Amino acid sequence: MERILPRSCLFCNTKIYCFNFLCFTPMIKGGSIMSTESSTVQAPDYSTGALARRLWGLVGEYRSDCLKILLVQLGVVILTLVALALTGTAIDFLHHSIDPASSNFREPFYFPWLPGHSPMLRIVELSALILFFALLRTWLNYKAFMMLAVTTEKDIVATLRSRVYDKMQRLSFRFFDANASGSLINRVTGDSRGVAMFFNAVLIPAIILILSLGVYLAYMIHLSLSLTLVSLATTPLLWWLTTRFSKVVQPEYTRNRELMDKLVLTLSESVQGAQVIKGFSRQKDRKAKFGAINDEVSSHQNEIFEKVSRFTPIVEFITQFNIIIVLSYGGWLVIEGKLPLGAGLIVFAGLLQQLSNQVANIANLANTAQQSFICAKRVFEVLDKPLEIQSKPNALSPHDLRGELEFQTVSFSYDGDDAELENISFKASPGQKIGFIGATGSGKSTLLSLIPRFYDPSQGCVRIDGHDLRDLDLGALRARIGLVFQENFLFSNTIAANIAFGHPEASFEKIQRAAQLASAEEFITSLPDGYNTIIGEDGVNLSGGQRQRISIARAILLEPTILLLDDPTASVDAETEKDILDSLETASAGRTTILISNRISAIRKCDRIHVLDRGRIVQSGTHEELVSQNGIYRTFTHIQYGESSRQEVSEP
Repeated sequence: MERILPRSCLFCNTKIYCFNFLCFTPMIKGGSIMSTESSTVQAPDYSTGALARRLWGLVGEYRSDCLKILLVQLGVVILTLVALALTGTAIDFLHHSIDPASSNFREPFYFPWLPGHSPMLRIVELSALILFFALLRTWLNYKAFMMLAVTTEKDIVATLRSRVYDKMQRLSFRFFDANASGSLINRVTGDSRGVAMFFNAVLIPAIILILSLGVYLAYMIHLSLSLTLVSLATTPLLWWLTTRFSKVVQPEYTRNRELMDKLVLTLSESVQGAQVIKGFSRQKDRKAKFGAINDEVSSHQNEIFEKVSRFTPIVEFITQFNIIIVLSYGGWLVIEGKLPLGAGLIVFAGLLQQLSNQVANIANLANTAQQSFICAKRVFEVLDKPLEIQSKPNALSPHDLRGELEFQTVSFSYDGDDAELENISFKASPGQKIGFIGATGSGKSTLLSLIPRFYDPSQGCVRIDGHDLRDLDLGALRARIGLVFQENFLFSNTIAANIAFGHPEASFEKIQRAAQLASAEEFITSLPDGYNTIIGEDGVNLSGGQRQRISIARAILLEPTILLLDDPTASVDAETEKDILDSLETASAGRTTILISNRISAIRKCDRIHVLDRGRIVQSGTHEELVSQNGIYRTFTHIQYGESSRQEVSEP
């Protein structure tokens, strides 16, 4: 079956190759996340270490924001330590006040500024300090959270989405042939957010963990080296468990993203195909299909949650087990008088609890890291994809093209095996209208897609004004080509904006002139708001003929040298077809025009007609010449006009 072009854009549902050559925005630069756009054959490295390095490079673009967040978090860690130290001091002071003989209380360095105060007043003052530092810590936590949220959402997620979307718009159609639309939508939306999780849920928490370890361990060693060593004896076991858990869950998250792709694809098809689903009363079947995939996603996520749920309590138990060690060995140190109760054991236990909370979070860090790596791999697969169709470094950018088009022994295959086109050769002089006709699957749309370089020929070359298309600047080439499809997408915007889609800065006079040439102004001015009338999604509030004429006006506004018409009257009635053909007759005047159609009424006025069969040109000539020959063209005319005489078929 012939590949039907154009395809629908994944994000705005427009015809993607039309959108692709009109929207040619440079990719955002910066950071090691950018891929090398070359035709290198070396496969990218997507190992965990390589992904981690690339993600680190992405974070490097926001190093100043990271530094600010970490400084605030360091303040939180220090304030936590200060609050614990004050609490320990208060406990020791109370113990000393009740029984001075049994206490080895030593006044801390900050007590001299409280001389002559009663014990109760000192406790109140210490409590006030603890409250002050708690409020300050709360405020710093809030600032850190807001800074992290803004950096993640406003900067990382938004920028990454733009990069992935932009790269997709510049990739060739082979990429879209190989990837389902649900998967691509997921990579722009869900996977981009998943990559950002590495920043706000893995990297920053991991650095905070390291900061906490450094600050808390330094103070714990200051209190008691032996107690610190004993309390951290289970750390190697935690590391082993975390590493093993990561290896177990990584394949599960890969599978989870694949299932989410299927879910998004099913939902997208159900929305876009709502009319077909309702027309054939298949709502129950589609609901059952969506429900089955939804249940599969849910069941698989539950399996992951079950694994995480088993791992997390084990980590928490091991960290809590450390508290038992502290109370046992630390209690003995207190009894022996080697460690104060409040400023020693109580503060140490509090620090260990804080440390245990951070270490227990390793389970979540490992879990989130695996999700981020899977998402990162899927995002980088897009960003690393080499641009198959792009301009050469020193590409020619001719300002004026006459429109002399030539195919020289062109062959083409989508997969490298089965040829869609074989040894196609023809010429089109400036101002000529060349028609192509053939059965479905004969290669008509494929041939048309080679002219604006949506694909490059496998063999041979396509030339314009003697230049191989591969030697021309891609943007300059496509700016001189106008396209009208069988079904043209219209945006939910004003009629004027839709006509000016490829030339947004066009004046109203130019828009109006294009509409007049397309025979569209009469119906436009009859609408309530004229050119400012808002078109519904995909032009649902317009007839097929009206949508097509707006599309013709959109192509004319570009003032193209070459006009490509891909079966523009296939889906309209005879009366509308006549109106559209009249519009196209005006639009094609003075331009090299390539028309694809299986309607004799549309193609018969072409200067030359080529008949395609299984990717080869099997007949060529004018309408009168072809209808007088035995062959495919004459068969087409008999099918469409009946067994009429040769004279009747030849009449315009």
